[in-house]
Amino acid sequence: MSFFKATDTNVSERSVFSLAWPIFVQTFLSILLGYIDTLMTSRYSVIAVGGIGNANQIISFLALAFSIISTATTIVISWMLGAKKDKEINVIYTLSIYFNLFLSVFISLLILIFHRNIIALMNVQKAMVKPATDYIIIVGGFIFFNSLFYVYGAIFTSNGHTTIIMIISILMNFINIIGNYCFLYGPLSFLNLGVKGVAISTVTSSIISVIISIIYFNTHISGNISIKYLFPFPLKMLKLLLKVGLPAAGENISYNIAQLCILRFVNTISIVAVNTRIYANIFTSFSFVFSIATSGAISIIVGHLVGAKRYDDAYKRVLKVLYVSFIFAVILASINFLLSPLTFSIFTKDKSVIALGRKIMFIGIFLEMGRCINLVVIKSLRSAGDIKFPTYLGMASMWGISVLFSYILGLKLNMGLIGIWIALAADEIVRGIIVYIRWIKKIWVQKAKIVESDEFKFEDY
Repeated sequence: MSFFKATDTNVSERSVFSLAWPIFVQTFLSILLGYIDTLMTSRYSVIAVGGIGNANQIISFLALAFSIISTATTIVISWMLGAKKDKEINVIYTLSIYFNLFLSVFISLLILIFHRNIIALMNVQKAMVKPATDYIIIVGGFIFFNSLFYVYGAIFTSNGHTTIIMIISILMNFINIIGNYCFLYGPLSFLNLGVKGVAISTVTSSIISVIISIIYFNTHISGNISIKYLFPFPLKMLKLLLKVGLPAAGENISYNIAQLCILRFVNTISIVAVNTRIYANIFTSFSFVFSIATSGAISIIVGHLVGAKRYDDAYKRVLKVLYVSFIFAVILASINFLLSPLTFSIFTKDKSVIALGRKIMFIGIFLEMGRCINLVVIKSLRSAGDIKFPTYLGMASMWGISVLFSYILGLKLNMGLIGIWIALAADEIVRGIIVYIRWIKKIWVQKAKIVESDEFKFEDY
């Protein structure tokens, strides 16, 4: 098992590559396997693809509630490891697991009770309502398994154990594909479960991921998770997690609400627009996979460097990673555009979808320029303790540019999905420029000094 080992106390000295390559492989293969997953479902039913796409958008949004603690867990544990505050870490581990478990069970109940209202609110096309309903009841009802995996993933990431997350994520996707095949085309197809079978495969993969995570934590992570650490209740620590997590998750929450609004716009255009958007989102995922990997890796390192008060080192390493990521993002987005007639034709024979998809992928080149900067710099700002600014900026830009101009260009000026994609690109570019300026001006340094403040001291433990 030495393959999984990571140096917990020297993460700040590790190369970005050593942390990024598992994230890259995990993300790339997960997208690729998701590509196959969607292809399998599209061969079964185009309507099912749209229904599942809408349901997943809703589930992803609701899941942001427990990303609040998992995001904070990654940041705070990185600070503590960098500052060598080992005795508080067990409390953070336990608090994060139990808080997210309680919150996610509550969300599962909300989904089971109000799923019809939520789907109606999204203005899902009538033909897609049943598959969306079938999927959201099963996957949403067991969403607490995803919640636990989020927290374990945060713990592994902050300790520098990115390889195990890669392995678990790939395994989850393989289980999904095998399950989908069995229910849609294979030995279980006689049950005629369709979308319900796809949902069962998803839930099964989540359950297995949590089991593996628990085993790995107990055998490879220095620390313990026990309810005894919650007595007396660590209120001060919970306040710190919420102080870090709420603004940090705020940008993602704002983004997903904005995407739900934009999806509602798309749903009013046509089924062609709906399916083109779903396929385009899959393909554009390949464009920013390198940025996701490097931003994830550098954010871990920044957290440890900030914990050790090495601010200049954090500043230089982020800029170095950003320049490399930007070049790769543009290259990958350009390749994506050139291959779009071929890639879209794999999923559909509808010439209108293929033609629209090619135009979307061209606009995507400019979108990825801005998104790359946002991924790398915003994650670094959060890890440095500059958490509120990206949230406020994100809310202003997403709603003032992305949503507003999606409505104006896409619906009012009848530019359809093309107008919506132009608005999305403008949002990413404007935000990218602003956060880049903030980083190079080192405004974040004063925020980073939270590790020296009284609220970061836990004498009670």
